[in-house]
Amino acid sequence: MDKKLLCSATAKFILGLVCTGALLFLPAGTIYFSNGWLLMAVMFLPMFVAGLVMMKANPALLRSRLQAKEQQGEQRLVVVLSGLMFLCGFVAAGLDFRFGWSAMPGWLPVCAAAVFLAAYGLYAEVLRENTWLSRTVRVQQGQQVVDTGLYGIVRHPMYAATVILFLSMPLVLGSWVSFVVFLVYPLLIVKRIRNEEQVLEAELNGYADYKARVKYRLIPYIW
Repeated sequence: MDKKLLCSATAKFILGLVCTGALLFLPAGTIYFSNGWLLMAVMFLPMFVAGLVMMKANPALLRSRLQAKEQQGEQRLVVVLSGLMFLCGFVAAGLDFRFGWSAMPGWLPVCAAAVFLAAYGLYAEVLRENTWLSRTVRVQQGQQVVDTGLYGIVRHPMYAATVILFLSMPLVLGSWVSFVVFLVYPLLIVKRIRNEEQVLEAELNGYADYKARVKYRLIPYIW
């Protein structure tokens, strides 16, 4: 086992757990924010399991997923704006709970949690299908176009999964205010995809032909 990779993955997992908890529970003013705990559970338990699986079965993929330094200027802007979105969205949800701004039926956060887990399963399938997936926009040595499975339906199934994941988060938290903040995410993904496809078409052999075969980027028959 790669001890350096294990330490890096563990440190980032703990950091994400602590930061997410702080952004939710400090604005809420209490640890008795049940929807906050629900989101933490559906986010970090599957993430922990996925990390263990990748550590054993595909450490190269885990290493790639931990790499978050973008080289493209446009992508760095998207990363910064996405970080601000999470910051504002989680803080808004905590404040929403504290001051009771949203009136959301109790069944909706539970249904949203189920949707979140289903989307996480979709995300895991994308990781299984494409071993070159990275958190940054780049073409890796030996990378090939993947055009089967979900990639035969849309060109960016990972982003499709993340749109579902991130739009379900504020609903799990029971906050309409936070949901409005997270509506920024699909716009950021559109910008990321447009730039990413320029890079892939220029640097990845066969990507132009793949674009001609698979017409839709994110949503079948729509875009």
